[in-house]
Amino acid sequence: MNLSELLRLSRSYRRFQQQPLDENTLLGWLRLARLCPSAANRQPLKYLLTWRPDQNARIFPHLRWAAALAPWPGPGEGERPVGYIVILGDSRLGRRWDWDCGIAAQTILLAAAEQGWGGCMLGSIDHAALHAALTLPKHLEILLVLALGKPGETVQIEEGSPDERPYWRDQQGVHHVPKRPLSELRVQPPDF
Repeated sequence: MNLSELLRLSRSYRRFQQQPLDENTLLGWLRLARLCPSAANRQPLKYLLTWRPDQNARIFPHLRWAAALAPWPGPGEGERPVGYIVILGDSRLGRRWDWDCGIAAQTILLAAAEQGWGGCMLGSIDHAALHAALTLPKHLEILLVLALGKPGETVQIEEGSPDERPYWRDQQGVHHVPKRPLSELRVQPPDF
């Protein structure tokens, strides 16, 4: 599979099949994330991996899902993630981690897509409650949660602007995601 195909497969999935995920699969993705570039090579990211139902149950209540689909509360029983990677910033190593976090998250999701898995980057989190539920030390800040599993829904890319409607589900439950056309992305000043 080439990069273009992987990028088309790597969507934000919010409903999952209940095929179990295991520690070795998660560690394989983490091995790739550790190879990513890091600002000033500080490597301030740490990762909490979960794959057992009891671990996952401690994370799920503190996540907020798909605000544009309100009042949808998120995936129900039988369609929830079967694993998570909580990306953490270690403040002892610096606080320049925004771009590191994005690069690592995308790398993990591309690796997952290559193996037939999917995920969703969640930044809408009750940070304080999740920090307490995970009993994390103070120097670790929750940056992002990757919800993971075998995709349990179809996500379709649409040409168009997300300004009025960032994404939606049709009557068949297909999740539609508009992407701006290339003509709207390119900036070309007149004197260039």
